Amino acid sequence: MSKTDKSLFSLHEHALQKANETCPVCDAPLQIKHSKAGSFWGCSQYPQCDYTRPVKEASQFEEQVIAGSECPKCGQTLAVKQGRYGMFIGCSNFPACDHIEHEQEQILDVQCPNCKKGHLQEKNSRFGKTFYACDTYPTCKFAVNHPPVAGACSACDYPLLIKRNMAAGEKLQCANKKCGKFQ
Repeated sequence: MSKTDKSLFSLHEHALQKANETCPVCDAPLQIKHSKAGSFWGCSQYPQCDYTRPVKEASQFEEQVIAGSECPKCGQTLAVKQGRYGMFIGCSNFPACDHIEHEQEQILDVQCPNCKKGHLQEKNSRFGKTFYACDTYPTCKFAVNHPPVAGACSACDYPLLIKRNMAAGEKLQCANKKCGKFQ
């Protein structure tokens, strides 16, 4: 016990250095503050001085131009960019042109049972979960969470079934919430 390893105590000295930093505007000490967007360094003299900076320094991402690509709006090249929601492909002439490439959503060969005009297509929610919705969206808001299958329910004649993975295997269920019978 008398022989302590001094290197263990020096490992995190750099973390303490940031804690004793001062504001570059007014020389008051900086402190970690919290908001709904996350934590940040802020000046302790807040209403008088509004200096802030992120806790984690953002790494610089260099825009990569995609050779041989062309923006359909303005004709400039497309580039891989970093946005607040991750990587995306957009026009390299950004402020003047706001074109962004979106993933092609797969349209299934299943007619919408609600409006009978559109077809169901696979989509992803903002949380990354897959669901199936009508492609005439603002007019028809029909959606199901499980893969749709063309067919009619034997109990209520609803024109759509959904594929469910159960413990006993894959089963078809009526998409009508009032019925819900398994086929």
